[in-house]
Formats: sequence, structure tokens, C-alpha cells
Amino acid sequence: MAPRISNRIASFIDALPLAPGQRVLEIGCGPGVAAREVSRRVGNGFVLAIDRSVRAIESAVAGSKAEIATGRLRFLRAAIEDFALPPGEEAFDIAFAMRVGALDGRHPDIERRALERLRAVLKPSGRLFIDTGHPLREIGLRGR
Repeated sequence: MAPRISNRIASFIDALPLAPGQRVLEIGCGPGVAAREVSRRVGNGFVLAIDRSVRAIESAVAGSKAEIATGRLRFLRAAIEDFALPPGEEAFDIAFAMRVGALDGRHPDIERRALERLRAVLKPSGRLFIDTGHPLREIGLRGR
């Protein structure tokens, strides 16, 4: 049985257009609750979850040993505005962020750099979702 997740996180994940086999990037994963649930939902897909906090990544890894062992979930300490695909890593189908300052309009310079990095790591058809809608909002990345 999956551990209980908050209604806020569950509603957001339920609204994501997830499908088996997708490659998903979580920005600002914190302790990894959403990353573990998304990993479960994409089955044989892959989730890379990043956070700028060493402590968050340590907590996420500690709570995700079983999922990491499958090879379908990985955590990486990185700030989205500096993120680049790790060597050998394929582009992502979906990226999502919940409560991430770099994408909520408070830091326009960081947000601009973050969106540039996301355009570079998402497939041409890739989509970005953040939690400023009800329950989420898609941010268009093309033509900007």
C-alpha cells in the first residue's frame, strides 16, 4: 500500500497527463513524496527529481530506496535555472513543479533562465505544469 499523500499533492498529480512509459522531471522535489507517486503511475517510465537543497535530496533518497532500486526514480541536487541533462539522459515528456520560487513569478530573472533550461531538457512536445492553477497550470514553452 502506498503511503498517504496530502490532498494537495494528490490533486495535482491526478491532474497531470501521466501515462505509462513517460519520462518525467520534477523540479523542487523536497522529500520526494510526489516523485515516488509519479514514478508509480508512469510504471516502466522514469522520474528524475531535482532540488537545490542538499537536505531535501538526502531526505528524498532516504525515503525512496525501493523506488530508486528499480532504476525508474533518481534524485539529483540541482537548481532548475542551472540544470542540464546529465550525460546519456534523454529529454523529458513532462516537467512539473509545486511551490517552486523559481517558477512562481517572484524572481523574473531566475524564472527566465529556468524556462530556457526547461526548453532544452524537454522533448519538442514536452509540457510544463506548475501549481498556481486549480490544481495546476500549464506554462507554454514554445514561441517565447
